[in-house]
Amino acid sequence: MTKRASEECPRAVSRRSVLQSAAALLSVPFVAKATAAFAQEKLAGSGEVVVFSYGGSFTEGIRKQVYEPFTKATGISVVDVIADFSEPQVRAMSQAGRVDWDTAFIQAYNYPAMHEVGMFLPIDYSLWDEESLQGTPKTARHDDMVVGLQTATLLAYDQRSFPKDGPKNWADFWDVKTFPGPRGLDAPLGKRSILFALIADGLAHDDIWPLTDDKIDRALKKLDQIKPQVAKWWTAGGEPAQKLINREYAMASCYDGRAIAAIQQGGPVRIVWEGAYMNQNYWTVLKGGPNSKNAQKLIAFVNRAQIAAGFTQGTGYPGPNTNQLKYLPAELNPLVSINPQNATKYVLEDSSWLAAKRADGKTNADHVQERWLAWRTQ
Repeated sequence: MTKRASEECPRAVSRRSVLQSAAALLSVPFVAKATAAFAQEKLAGSGEVVVFSYGGSFTEGIRKQVYEPFTKATGISVVDVIADFSEPQVRAMSQAGRVDWDTAFIQAYNYPAMHEVGMFLPIDYSLWDEESLQGTPKTARHDDMVVGLQTATLLAYDQRSFPKDGPKNWADFWDVKTFPGPRGLDAPLGKRSILFALIADGLAHDDIWPLTDDKIDRALKKLDQIKPQVAKWWTAGGEPAQKLINREYAMASCYDGRAIAAIQQGGPVRIVWEGAYMNQNYWTVLKGGPNSKNAQKLIAFVNRAQIAAGFTQGTGYPGPNTNQLKYLPAELNPLVSINPQNATKYVLEDSSWLAAKRADGKTNADHVQERWLAWRTQ
């Protein structure tokens, strides 16, 4: 297996660094057995498939848990290309009429515009086994994409600070009398803290989106209350979990993978799924790619329950197939977002609304971020 490298500097926190560091800590020895059942005729083949990946431990994990078993089962080799984000390269290749990749992870925020101009092929669900179709919700299986992985920003706290009864929601995060101690919130993207503030102020999950100006006003007013308690506005993905361990935070917003990794390593970190902010990345088959049939087989393979469990352990983040819960370690099962007890508690980002253009030509995401940055500099 070879690797082609392509690096791009992200706008804020490096998504690749977030993913790979969490994966390095969370990865548990698990090699999905490539049995004869996985080598069905409809997945067998030859040649290669060129896939986009985030690099580092993320790619190391997915190679071990998915790509190597896939090659063993099907005879198709995997070539991975590395970058922080796939979208700039996918757009450039599509515009040039020369697509060198076969699959890519596309951030949900970027998907609508790329879908609109036809950059992706329909997913061939006829290659999926019944366990995959039953375990993967229809909301995660669209015509030309399937949810590949999901990442959340949630409330995490130091159990030593609250040994008996820790915070249970974002209202508790704002309750400094009952739950004293320094707080941590992220500086780069305001949409997450705005959502947390609205939930803390009593807005129902179903009423969060769209983030109209009156809701943003309400959120920023609520954030005024907690601002003095924020010991540091974190900028790097690894900061909140480490600062919780170092007792620099009593509680903080934190990436789920980072927090779960700390828990798996025996750290005194606990997580609260209520009101978590959820993002999704999509698996896509690129239109014009050189090995589209093999790409369809890879996506069918990775969404099989046992392989999906390997993907979760190898990368640190789960795909949508809930049947993988049968194959995850008992200690990890209750922590992940796809556990039914957690799946009803988070708020999924309205990526289509964020990507939509306003009358002034800016996206809603740009507008929300401008409001956030203006507030932060006050």
